[in-house]
Amino acid sequence: MNNGFVILLDSFVRENGFVKFQIDSYNDFITRRIPKVLSEIKEIKPDVSEIGDIKLKLGDFKIGEPTIKEADGSVRPILPAEARIRNLTYAAPMYVEITPVINKQVGEPVVVNFGDMPVMVKSKICPLSQMSRQQLIEAGEDPDDPGGYFIVNGTERILVLVEEIAPNRIITTKVGTGSITEIARIHSEKDGYVQRHLLERKLDGTITISFANITRLPIGTLLKALGLETDKDIITAISQDEEVQEEFYINLYETEAVNKEEGLDEIGRFLRIPQKENRIDRAAKIVDRYLLPHLGQESSDRLSKALFLAKAIEKLIKLHLGKIEEDDLDHYSNKRLRLSGDLLEILLRSILLGKWGLITRVTYNYQKLTKRGRLPPLQSIIESNVLSNQLVSALAIGSWVGGRTGVSQRLERGSYIKTISHMRNVLSPLTSTQEHFEARELHPTHFGKLCTSETPEGATIGLRKYLAIMAEVTRGLQEKELKPIAELIKR
Repeated sequence: MNNGFVILLDSFVRENGFVKFQIDSYNDFITRRIPKVLSEIKEIKPDVSEIGDIKLKLGDFKIGEPTIKEADGSVRPILPAEARIRNLTYAAPMYVEITPVINKQVGEPVVVNFGDMPVMVKSKICPLSQMSRQQLIEAGEDPDDPGGYFIVNGTERILVLVEEIAPNRIITTKVGTGSITEIARIHSEKDGYVQRHLLERKLDGTITISFANITRLPIGTLLKALGLETDKDIITAISQDEEVQEEFYINLYETEAVNKEEGLDEIGRFLRIPQKENRIDRAAKIVDRYLLPHLGQESSDRLSKALFLAKAIEKLIKLHLGKIEEDDLDHYSNKRLRLSGDLLEILLRSILLGKWGLITRVTYNYQKLTKRGRLPPLQSIIESNVLSNQLVSALAIGSWVGGRTGVSQRLERGSYIKTISHMRNVLSPLTSTQEHFEARELHPTHFGKLCTSETPEGATIGLRKYLAIMAEVTRGLQEKELKPIAELIKR
């Protein structure tokens, strides 16, 4: 091996490390994302008519150091080596400040433990991250161990990198079979949830959209409902190109609506909602909540959604006219990787806000205990073990939100190289039982990002990939970081 490359690689390991992106993502999760999820919930409102109006306001969040509760009830700090030997879960307690407001009377804030979060080894809340080489050796750790994994019931487990289509962009492709000629995909992402949209252009030139529980709704109806009330508004929003405008004209005859209310009513009738008084309201809620949520979920965001869809229609028609090339789904600019922080945020949201999530249980427990004629202490109504058990279960089994499997895997410890390689594994969501020839092939944009030779033989060839030896994963920009850039562009 070239001596210069050895020096370069050694410097890269010392300064960056092979799994720094996973540790940084986890650190971002515990410092920014968990408080963000709690601030979005804001308050819990149990319906207890016997007492009156009750609100439980969520305040500051903090996470403790990794601890273990012994059989005698004592709680003490723990290090990874002990968790491995005793088959324990290396986790830290999470606390949130809750302020009860009863009939507009603000009570004393109480700090409540709402669950234990598995701790990533060498993350900022792990004591090992502050230790010197000598201290690591004394703590029973390999000083060259990179960290970046969890210890669940004594087993070392990692969250693999998951490859997905880039969200919030319009990706158009041609279709060779059936009555559909071209399609446009939009994966709209907000707060970890992805809402898929599909625009389809038929042989006769009509365009339909499918999203949420709406299937093949004429696009003209939706644009009218979103606020583009006249035919001229729709045509000018789509394109200034006369050829593109002419291709769209047929869609104007697919709707009978002449204003927003009639557009929403038409959507309601399309969904077979019988009562007219409920029809517009239900259609408006679906459009606001599920249509392009990344652009907002208020009625004031409808016009920006209409303009975004207009640009998607223009791209679809231009592809049909041969004015642009179809998008390459395998080009790496159209892909994004989900790291440990992204995956844990999705899991935490589902546990807190799911049908039988922690928030629902808190509401139920409050109603149950107050019916006995007393106000229960806040810690007794928050079942902290529910969140802890669900987090541990997902990490131990690997089954994730949305029916995805294999997200969490047992860390390969055959050799140091195998360990590093496993922690830089990239999984494709495509099923290995189907051909997917193009997805399995090496793409020119993989150069420098993914290893061009390391992929398994057999069914998963090309679907299971590994990061190139000195590749790093950059993090996405947050909204507050995007604003100054947007302002600079407007000048």
